[in-house]
Amino acid sequence: MTVEAGPAPASLTQRQAARRRRILAATHQLACGGGFDAVQMREVAEEAGVALGTLYRYFPSKIHLLVATMQDRLDHLHATLRERPPSTADPAARVAETLMRAFRALQRDPHLADAMIRALTFADRSVSREVDEVSRRTTAIILDAMAPAPAGTSPTPAQLAAVRVIEHTWHATLITWLSGRASIAQVEADIETACRLIDLPPPPRP
Repeated sequence: MTVEAGPAPASLTQRQAARRRRILAATHQLACGGGFDAVQMREVAEEAGVALGTLYRYFPSKIHLLVATMQDRLDHLHATLRERPPSTADPAARVAETLMRAFRALQRDPHLADAMIRALTFADRSVSREVDEVSRRTTAIILDAMAPAPAGTSPTPAQLAAVRVIEHTWHATLITWLSGRASIAQVEADIETACRLIDLPPPPRP
C-alpha cells in the first residue's frame, strides 16, 4: 500500500502551521520520555490536542512524524549555530566542532536521538521527501560551518562530495554510539577524521 506524504510545511496556513508545531512538540516530549516505542499516534494526537484523523493528514505514519521531528531539531540547531558559530579559522575544525555540538545536543536526550535515528533507518520511499529534507538541512549546517560562501557562488563538486562523506560519517557514528558500540571519544575521532576531507585538494582532472 502506498502511503502519501502529508502537506509540505510551506503550503500550510498560519493556523495549520501552529497545529503542526504542537504535534511536533508532543512528539518531542514523548520521544524524550520513552524513545521510539513511546511515540504512538494516538498518544501524540492526545498530547497535541488534535483529532487522530487530523494527525494522520499531517503525518501519515509514525516514521513520517519522527523524521519531521528531526528536521525540526536540525532547524533549531542551525539557528543556534548561526548565533554562536565556531570561532576557529580552520574549516575542517569548524565543521568538526559544529557536528560535535550537534552530537552533544542529541546526547542530552538519548531517547529522542534513538527514536529519530531509528525512524531514518526504517524510512521507505514514502518518506523520501522528509528524509531528503533531513539531508538538505545537515548539508546546509556543514556548509555554513565550512565558511560563508561569497555571494553568487556555489560549493564545488569536490566540496559537496566531502560533505556527503562527512554527513554519512556523522549519521553512522550516531548509530554506533546509540547501540553502545562506540564511545564519545571514538565518535569525536571519527568525525574529525572525516572532516579532514575538506582540506584535501580536489583530484586532478584527467
